[in-house]
Amino acid sequence: MDAATRRWRTALFLFMLAAGTGMASWVARTPAVRDGLDVSTGSMGLVLFGLSTGSMAGVTASGQLVRRYGGRATISVGASLIVAGLLVVAAGTSLSQAGGVFGGLALFGAGMGLAEVAFNIEGAAIESVIGRPVLPVLHGCFSLGTVVGALLGMGLTAAAFPVGWHLSAVAVLIAAAAVRAVLSIPHGTGREPAGAAGATGASGQGGWRGQLRVWQDRRLILIAVIVLAMAFAEGAANDWLPLLMVDGYHVSATAGSLTFLAFASSMTLGRFAGGPLLERFGRVAVVRVSAVTAAVGLVLIIVSPSPLVAGAATVLWGLGASLGFPVTLSAAGDHPHDAAARVGAVATAGYVAFLVGPPALGFLADHIGLRLTMTVVLALLIVASTLAGALGSDRRAGTEPAPVTT
Repeated sequence: MDAATRRWRTALFLFMLAAGTGMASWVARTPAVRDGLDVSTGSMGLVLFGLSTGSMAGVTASGQLVRRYGGRATISVGASLIVAGLLVVAAGTSLSQAGGVFGGLALFGAGMGLAEVAFNIEGAAIESVIGRPVLPVLHGCFSLGTVVGALLGMGLTAAAFPVGWHLSAVAVLIAAAAVRAVLSIPHGTGREPAGAAGATGASGQGGWRGQLRVWQDRRLILIAVIVLAMAFAEGAANDWLPLLMVDGYHVSATAGSLTFLAFASSMTLGRFAGGPLLERFGRVAVVRVSAVTAAVGLVLIIVSPSPLVAGAATVLWGLGASLGFPVTLSAAGDHPHDAAARVGAVATAGYVAFLVGPPALGFLADHIGLRLTMTVVLALLIVASTLAGALGSDRRAGTEPAPVTT
């Protein structure tokens, strides 16, 4: 690997670490935010809908922006929105304005959607260059960031540190990481030449035709269903795990943050261990076992009367959910044509989980409680395990070079 590619890869790892810290910092403080806003669980679901809608808007636009302007430009815009969103959330929380928190989460989600799809396209491009798994480690850096953010959030929650100042400081950290990353990412990854088949034309219609064209592949549709299910399993924990422990098991907010830390740590471990597992057992076996492992953890959380058992079961949930998203994206990009478009399309399907998940789970939880609501996630994990065969037959790591326009 040459020096430029190494800087490129390191830049992606650094920013994903910072982005994970930002996401977990928000998640760890959701009980404090809910109490500060004085809203119900269902109303908190509406507030979280800002993150969902922003994420979908960002991820829907990201593929076209990458094809027209390249990954570096798209990441720059996304990073700016992430920083602005965190600052608005901080202000809305300090002023006890639910509308402000909703708007800030929408900006934050839009930035995450723009940046993360572009980052996945960049990661798939590096895999094609070096011939080794990159996406699991890339997402592992995000998970490592969630561990850092969860630790920070747990400590500041215990110290009753103001949420607004906490999130503002994290915004500054992400801004610094974004500047470092953008300067190291090459121009034009994923950009299609003007006039290319499916390229974005002046009206943008060509880009939409390109997006629709890739969905003619039945295997890609199955991959998208798998990534939606696995992303839903991950997103449900990101959005609701601290409140699940606080409301479902009547533990303290600090203990709820500690449970999320266990989940984030297990996600990190699973993703950093993913490369060797993929090389030895292949995508199908890894994703199938992952989905079953997460399902076992969820069953324990749903039925166990003990908060200690439920807290320990979040480790299984995290380990099981860790590889679903990156492995399915890698499978989508492993194609002789339209690799960037396919990765973007499947990533979009994954972010649908972030759109429908938080409000739907919140509304359902108002009627049956968060613990029973997790049966929805359990059902999706069973679907993912059943469809895992679509990720490949006898291919192993899935790192065969796939052309990506640069």
